[in-house]
Amino acid sequence: MKSDLEIAQAAKLEPITEIAAKLGLLDEEIELYGRYKAKVSLDILKRLKSKRNGKYIDVTAITPTPLGEGKTTTTVGLGQALNKIGKNAIICIRQPSLGPVFGIKGGAAGGGYSQIVPMEDFNLHLTGDIHAIGLAHNLLAAFIDNHIFHGNKLNIDPQAITFRRVVDISDRALRNIIIGLGKEGTLRETGYDITVASEVMAILALTTDLKDLRKRLGKIVVATTKDGKQVTSEDLKAAGAMTVLLKDAIKPNLMQTLENTPAFIHCGPFANIAHGNSSILADQIALKLGDYVVTESGFGADLGAEKFMNIKCRISGLVPDAVVVVATIRALKMHSGRFKVIAGKPLDPGLTLENLDAVKEGCQNLEKQIENMKYFGVPVVVAINRFSFDTDAEIELVKKISLAAGAQAACVSDIHSKGGAGGKELAEAVAEACEKPGNFKFLYPLNIPVKEKIEIIARKIYGALGVAYLPAAEKAIKLYTEMGYSDLPICMAKTHESLSHEKSLKGRPKGFTVPIRDVRLSAGAGFLYPILGEMRTMPGLPSVPAGERVDIDPQGRIVGLF
Repeated sequence: MKSDLEIAQAAKLEPITEIAAKLGLLDEEIELYGRYKAKVSLDILKRLKSKRNGKYIDVTAITPTPLGEGKTTTTVGLGQALNKIGKNAIICIRQPSLGPVFGIKGGAAGGGYSQIVPMEDFNLHLTGDIHAIGLAHNLLAAFIDNHIFHGNKLNIDPQAITFRRVVDISDRALRNIIIGLGKEGTLRETGYDITVASEVMAILALTTDLKDLRKRLGKIVVATTKDGKQVTSEDLKAAGAMTVLLKDAIKPNLMQTLENTPAFIHCGPFANIAHGNSSILADQIALKLGDYVVTESGFGADLGAEKFMNIKCRISGLVPDAVVVVATIRALKMHSGRFKVIAGKPLDPGLTLENLDAVKEGCQNLEKQIENMKYFGVPVVVAINRFSFDTDAEIELVKKISLAAGAQAACVSDIHSKGGAGGKELAEAVAEACEKPGNFKFLYPLNIPVKEKIEIIARKIYGALGVAYLPAAEKAIKLYTEMGYSDLPICMAKTHESLSHEKSLKGRPKGFTVPIRDVRLSAGAGFLYPILGEMRTMPGLPSVPAGERVDIDPQGRIVGLF
């Protein structure tokens, strides 16, 4: 069987101008970045303003395991499969961060015969958007320290600066640093976050036009003064220059799949730290051009999909017509707690042997994630990514449990090995679910106290008994409430490896209390983000980084990204 890399390299790509023309884009609405990728002008939204939106589908998953569930593969394959059954479908997904690309995960272009191509461009610099975001973010950070160095007219309290710097590489050594050594400024403690956790990244993903981007960037709160007043990027006169750095990054990127299905790639906020969804602008454009738009929310339904509903949909005004929850038999077995994956060692052979008890126990996680999506009143379809060693009895058990939990359908997916042709059953089920009457609703209203919103998410989505607030969190909630930010939605920062805050708790944990270590403000993005337990905003590299495999072969081709 061919490897993912061999499949990608053998792809018959169409010039991006042809992909754009099939979508109905005009020549003046695309900006070419080579032969196979382009940026799309926001002017198209004005031209197609009166056109009816297509159907809106969000792909999410059970709680991730080290084995991978194939969420991006399913997103890509479902888009291809919808086209196979005669629908006009477009895909919208995030650009990968270089942190996981060179860290623990490797590339994120999908897999098998359901990939975004060219996968090297997709996984690496693409059109430079993430670099532009990092520059805009760090420009503001430099303005803060420069302002203090030159007299501090705003009376900023150096110990009350909350805005950290960013870099798009996982580097734990930068989590906590001291700056201002020598005579280069005020000595203070600070640190770095990964770029995809930047508020600037969140703003770009949630903005609706250039004017809105400029306004949101100006709202970023970076510190407080010595008498307790907030200081914004607008106060520092940095927001205009930041907007200029992002004037091209605001435009979505157009690429294609192995089957030449159009794919918009735009923004890359992490779902365990930020809101974890591609841009509103990409979705808005795709919904005007296609009859079906398949987008993806990061990590499990308790993270990216919850934030898709409660944050992204509030801002965009768009409502999903269906949700797809992705699972694999072996990942469900992992959630039984009977098996372990040890880095660098062969998989437990039990994961490939029929074990109905382990599947049933692990399905408690799937049941909870279906329940989580049903809170929002959206039809749910379960996609079971098939492996050759999955037995019919195991698959039928997952189907039975899924339907009993309230899913509209549960379908086997062979999109990895067969591309769109292997997802026809799933595509038919999703198209049917999109025709079901929806009853979309948010999980919580905005006009309730911050703690109440946090506790609703913790109890309903995670299944927690309650919430415990550490002193820093109590102080932050009090401060942001007094500043008038209590009516913002909540963006929980927690581990993606468990429904709970503790990554070792698999399946459907019960009886736990969620500790809130701190709460931070993203005023420009428009949310508060509590930090749960030991969650970090700067990941570290694993003992064997994926970047060790990346190289150039004798023919000058990139290898090792998968």
